[in-house]
Amino acid sequence: MKKTLVLGASPNPERYSFKAVTALKQHGYEVVPVGIRQGEIAGIPIQTDLPEPKDIHTVSLYIGPQRQPQYYDYILNKIHPKRILFNPGTENPELEALAKEKGIETERACNLVLLSLHAF
Repeated sequence: MKKTLVLGASPNPERYSFKAVTALKQHGYEVVPVGIRQGEIAGIPIQTDLPEPKDIHTVSLYIGPQRQPQYYDYILNKIHPKRILFNPGTENPELEALAKEKGIETERACNLVLLSLHAF
């Protein structure tokens, strides 16, 4: 199963990051929610300290491109996933180019749609 780190996770049930963590867990994925607000989603604590879990397949982004540069090193060098998923509104050509230089696949797609189509 693809271990997924959701960057920009929010404890607010109205946020898409909350819905994504919940859906990933329901589909049997191991999920690491990382955000700036403490709380939990589907019984999983939101980590606010930029953890460095091993074997992350996908980083699913829920932070806008203007806030992403502060996470470049974290995503590209500390996590170094196999794929970065740019959800709608998070598209960032600069981060996509940096990821490709590191051999990291990028995809512009909605986490929730991919899960509903069994194409995650």
